[in-house]
Amino acid sequence: MAWTLAAFLVTFLATRLVTRLILAGRGPFRDTTVGGVHVHHQVYGIFLLLGVGLVELTYRPGSPWFEVLAVLFGVGAALTLDEFALWLRLDDVYWGPEGRRSVDAVLVAVVVGVLLLLGFSPFDDDAGAGRVVASVVLAVDMLFVLVAILKGRALLGVLGVFVPLLALLGAVRLARPRSPWARRFYRPGSPRLVRARARFPAGRRNCWDPLVDLFAGRTAAPDPPSGPGAGAPGS
Repeated sequence: MAWTLAAFLVTFLATRLVTRLILAGRGPFRDTTVGGVHVHHQVYGIFLLLGVGLVELTYRPGSPWFEVLAVLFGVGAALTLDEFALWLRLDDVYWGPEGRRSVDAVLVAVVVGVLLLLGFSPFDDDAGAGRVVASVVLAVDMLFVLVAILKGRALLGVLGVFVPLLALLGAVRLARPRSPWARRFYRPGSPRLVRARARFPAGRRNCWDPLVDLFAGRTAAPDPPSGPGAGAPGS
């Protein structure tokens, strides 16, 4: 996990630096095109993840190749999640407002990686006589996680997989006004929807927006045109 997390962080930082240099037209870096089609760096990440998974499942190598695979997995995960917004929206929004979701996804992945590195785990293989109770608790926790995510509390939902109290906190708190939960259960003009819009005014996303600004830019540029040959700078 330490090798994977370190490779993930280094690759993400290097990728953001390279894409900014490409956008500014500085340095030797240029977009990669094949037959006039821009190849995003998530493509390299996806193939790298597929290759690492295939090698691990087929050969299950020991040290030091296991550590090498861990590093390659971190690299592939960073390249893929750095364009999370693109494969979520099926559109080139890397430098647009929606592109900030990519940085959100990376930050969530880092938090999860740190929790795993510290030994947190949602599953316990040594439950013993309490296996049934543990399974029920896990099922209830997953329900709270789902509700928290549907309410737009994605971070609390993900962290709640490891710390159930956080999932419960996200499940009982007010939903974001644009979340699936609010669209389904908050009627137009209802007090809950009014409070949700006051709690989350337009333009406010997460408490870590300043950190997202550092990587995605404080002022989001308009979404670039999509189609062959057009796209966000990528390595």
